[in-house]
Amino acid sequence: MKDKKKIILTCSECLSRNYVTNKPSSNTSRIELMKYCPKCNKHTLHKETK
Repeated sequence: MKDKKKIILTCSECLSRNYVTNKPSSNTSRIELMKYCPKCNKHTLHKETK
């Protein structure tokens, strides 16, 4: 079984931290996903935080 890192996704517009997910530790690139932001009340780009 491969190791996974726990990451936090942050809204690019309001900067609220909305989602926690896992990604493989072998993946070094940052994740960017379109997710729903409850604070903005719309779908926005969410980026992985440090």
